[in-house]
Amino acid sequence: RVVSYGEFGGLVAGVARRLLGVGVGVDSAVGVVMSRSLELLVAVHAVVVVGGRYAPVEVDAPVERVGYMLSTAGVGVVLTRGSEEVVVPSGVERLVVDCGVGSGVSGVDGGVELGAVVDEVGVLSPLVGVYTLFTSGSTGRPKGVTVSHGAVVNRLGWMQSLFGVTGDDVVLWKTPVSFDVSVWELFWPLMVGASVVVAEPGGHRDPWYVASVVERFGVSVCHFVPSMLSVFVDALGGSGGVGLGSLRQVFCSGEALGVAGVEGLRGLVPGVRVVNLYGPTEAAVDVTSYVVGGGEVVVPIGRAVPNVSVWVLDSRLRPVPVGVVGELYLGGVQVARGYASRSGLTAERFVADPFGGWGSRLYRTGDRVRWSGVGELEYLGRSDFQVKLRGQRIELGEIESVLQTAPGV
Repeated sequence: RVVSYGEFGGLVAGVARRLLGVGVGVDSAVGVVMSRSLELLVAVHAVVVVGGRYAPVEVDAPVERVGYMLSTAGVGVVLTRGSEEVVVPSGVERLVVDCGVGSGVSGVDGGVELGAVVDEVGVLSPLVGVYTLFTSGSTGRPKGVTVSHGAVVNRLGWMQSLFGVTGDDVVLWKTPVSFDVSVWELFWPLMVGASVVVAEPGGHRDPWYVASVVERFGVSVCHFVPSMLSVFVDALGGSGGVGLGSLRQVFCSGEALGVAGVEGLRGLVPGVRVVNLYGPTEAAVDVTSYVVGGGEVVVPIGRAVPNVSVWVLDSRLRPVPVGVVGELYLGGVQVARGYASRSGLTAERFVADPFGGWGSRLYRTGDRVRWSGVGELEYLGRSDFQVKLRGQRIELGEIESVLQTAPGV
């Protein structure tokens, strides 16, 4: 199905009106529990249009976990698809999003209707929350990270200024909505009139499916977790890159990027720009970048984006010299508001910034890094027991806590 910007605007406006009708307002948390689809894209944008804060939950998550996450985020309304069975906690209102043909205002009228909703809501403060995303927690419960509009606008504005897309670009949305990389896939292309291709649920795990989508729709921009990039390159290695020639920019993040994966991709698509991005959920997706030129022995995570400060500090919060390993701390506009309903943990991980003005904070990443001689950050690993699996953060303490509740353990 092909949806025009006018039709999309009408669909978003229709859901936005329903959200306003049930009392969703500025910084209200709205659960979004559905698989990747047009309905999910519409739902997220509708929540943001009315000033709400979307809290995405995977549709196949355990019922108890879904309830905990919605409660922690302060969700009062949940958006779902009619075709998917979702157990909604008592006291939470459920609205079904239907994007069937003819369900929204079409054509130019759709854009006009959406504009009317935006005017009704008014200008939002940059401090208002735009989403609460959950990441693994060491206590056995996931942590909900709330990020502001100002943080996301800075992140998207930087990406457009440095790696700009146009109305001729085709961006592939294949990242699960519970993973923060999806934020730029959901919003960046629609800022400039580019096309978005919505990958089918689970499709991001299949290299042959991804390749077929790139070829069929002429995808020019997409993202790979480095481990998936390696799988993609290995699977397509014998194809000679047939059908992948439209790829213009590939962004990688979520894990350390190896040289072999980059070289393999360029063997398939000569001239493709490969960008290594780094950033925790607690700092609006990405805070550093490095364009891989070729010939690197180790791929750095690069330098900070505008309005973000990066510090390599010792245990006493003192800057360390070039080449000396320290912990990475992040400051500036992209630092998250904190953890939803977890003030103690927020105070522990978001500390006073000794280098900034009154009230400024730094986020302790737990990542071990060092400065190179040319001013690039090099990632060296973790200072705790957090691990990554296909780009997803996992606190081993969460697994331990769950195991301890099992009989006989």
